[in-house]
Amino acid sequence: MSPPILALKNAGISFGSKPLFSGVELAVSPGDKICLVGRNGSGKSTLLKALAGLIDVDKGERFVQPGTRIAYLPQDPRPDPALTVADHIAGGLDEAEREQRLYRVRDLIGTFGLDPQALVGTLSGGALRKAAIARAFVGDPDVLLMDEPTNHLDIAITLWLEKTLASMTTALVLISHDRAFLRAVSRRTFWLDRGNMRVMEKGYSAFDEWSEAIFAEEEAVRHRLSRKIAEETEWLHKGVTARRKRNQGRLRELHALRDRRQKQLKQPDKIELDLNDGPPAGRRIVEARNISKSYGGKTIIDGFSTRIMRGDRVGIVGPNGAGKTTLIKLLTGELRQDSGQIKLGTNLEVAYFDQTRATLDPKLTLWETLTDKEIGGGGDSVNVQGAVRHVVGYLKDFLFDPDQARQPVGALSGGEKNRLLLAKLFTKESNVLVLDEPTNDLDMDMLDVLEDIVASYAGTVLLVSHDRDFLDRMVSSTISFDPDGKVREYAGGYSDMLMQRGGEKAILAALPQPEPVKPKQVETPRAAPRARMTYKDQRELENLPGEIEALERDIARIEGQLGNPAGLDGDGIARLAKLLETAQRLLERKNDRWLELEMVREDLEGAA
Repeated sequence: MSPPILALKNAGISFGSKPLFSGVELAVSPGDKICLVGRNGSGKSTLLKALAGLIDVDKGERFVQPGTRIAYLPQDPRPDPALTVADHIAGGLDEAEREQRLYRVRDLIGTFGLDPQALVGTLSGGALRKAAIARAFVGDPDVLLMDEPTNHLDIAITLWLEKTLASMTTALVLISHDRAFLRAVSRRTFWLDRGNMRVMEKGYSAFDEWSEAIFAEEEAVRHRLSRKIAEETEWLHKGVTARRKRNQGRLRELHALRDRRQKQLKQPDKIELDLNDGPPAGRRIVEARNISKSYGGKTIIDGFSTRIMRGDRVGIVGPNGAGKTTLIKLLTGELRQDSGQIKLGTNLEVAYFDQTRATLDPKLTLWETLTDKEIGGGGDSVNVQGAVRHVVGYLKDFLFDPDQARQPVGALSGGEKNRLLLAKLFTKESNVLVLDEPTNDLDMDMLDVLEDIVASYAGTVLLVSHDRDFLDRMVSSTISFDPDGKVREYAGGYSDMLMQRGGEKAILAALPQPEPVKPKQVETPRAAPRARMTYKDQRELENLPGEIEALERDIARIEGQLGNPAGLDGDGIARLAKLLETAQRLLERKNDRWLELEMVREDLEGAA
């Protein structure tokens, strides 16, 4: 393995008297593809910030190879809302290279389909995430640190990002809850587990087997020594083991649902007869025939038909802004179609998970949020789908500590707010469950809990999600907003839909393509050929080779001193590292300038 270019050595961070993690060793070598996993609250994001140099470690040290470029993507980007998109992305460049690399800014704006003049403060969550990723990419860093990069991204741009990261020579340290994304990108796994770091020299695809083996070994030790291990470890082990067993039965049930759904989709005429012969109340949730909907002259949905029956689990996918939320509102009767027919079933009670978390009051405590009288609560208990539960016990089901029950909602992280919103959602009696991006900011353990809850839900589920793995595990059919503008339903989960649509190329086709620009409009980092070279330009061209050679000698000398730092103290090493970084950047600029002038000279000679 190559020597590290970025590392934390014996690192520890504490909050008050409680250590978040300690003794952490994390080394990043050129080209590494590392995923950093662990439960919410284990310290992953804090560790990534320490690696980026944004916060100091309480113990240990941080090492950066001189000249290494590091870019950091935060989980919750908060840029200056008054900046334009172009200026925000260009902010990822050093001042000295900004003018020379405007072409890179323009390329990324085109790739992500962004408006360069739009103000950052007006962007949606998905567009803001794209702009933040573009800002991280623009400087072509040596190390890229990314915290939940796929949050709010649609599947098409997630696939593009996945393939781009996997093929880049840039080293990567990645935090993500998207299992499919982690499997495709990662080659090493760092697991922050109960304050300690575990390392596996394989990607995330081997994580489940590895972690289960560790839990099994810990259980064996517990039995041999006849002592109780930490309650959290016991819960984790039992949860993992139980989930694996339940997955087998759940998988069989899901396949049965998909088979039934496929027959419904392929034989609409027979469904009509079966429906009339079946129980009259509650069997049909919604039937849509040839429905269309437009806004401002733009057609969102055109000629779409579906029939959703009790117990179906339907996924809805498509680019951000395609109309997924509009379709949900049509299918639940909240919005009226422009044409076609929609028939709703009887006695529908819809529970809605809103990704904006608008129903959470930041001033209320978690306890008050769940015992609100409007949702049938009160006192110290809640009614959960007909069963009475104590508030603290119910919160523990959603991975909250008992001490958090009296904390205000405003103090929760994004993932914790999503967990609370899910907990509140299931206190409401319903027979139709609408989940709009429920997986954002959730860790792996909470995703497993959510899968268990949804799998055991007796009603019908409509799921809007960009999480491919979650869709494969949960849904019996997938409604897709396809690149040709049509809305279609496919039997099965995301992978089944992908196969029926012709593979990933069809998904990637949904990406916005940059408009071709005429050559005369293209801004390039090189000077345009001029009618003649000035005397100053000629002298500069003559002198640049000697200046470049001198800089190369200086760089070699400084690198030699850093490689053998005997007699140097910490300040001396820092000063040399700064000199080296300055010399390397100056060398890059002089090389670029020499190339510009040489091109002008060649063009003039060719014209002569």
